[in-house]
Amino acid sequence: MDKEDEMLEELKKIRAAVEKAPPAAPPAGLWSEFKDFLSKYKVLGLAVAFVLGLYLGTLVQALVKDFIMPLIGLAIPGMTDLATYAVTVMNQVFGVGDFLVALITFIIVAFIVFIVVKAAKRWRID
Repeated sequence: MDKEDEMLEELKKIRAAVEKAPPAAPPAGLWSEFKDFLSKYKVLGLAVAFVLGLYLGTLVQALVKDFIMPLIGLAIPGMTDLATYAVTVMNQVFGVGDFLVALITFIIVAFIVFIVVKAAKRWRID
């Protein structure tokens, strides 16, 4: 039985070493909890990305509406303002121009975000 007791003790030591450590105690105090929340969920980085994305979308929307759509309007004879282009079918008006502006804007914003993410990966920014 001596050997069995030794083996059991050794197994208990191995189990204690392998088991997960207990979770860390939550930070004490409201300010500490707030700092822990900010760092754990990277809220500040998310807020900055949201604001930059919002203004990037506005910038691209202005680019599409003020520069790209007039160029497309020049390419299509007879259209002075493509954004107001509409199609009427059986007394129903379809605002095709507004949809085209939104679609082109989305494609450009998505492409710019793709380029930014690709550059961030290249620069090893997480």
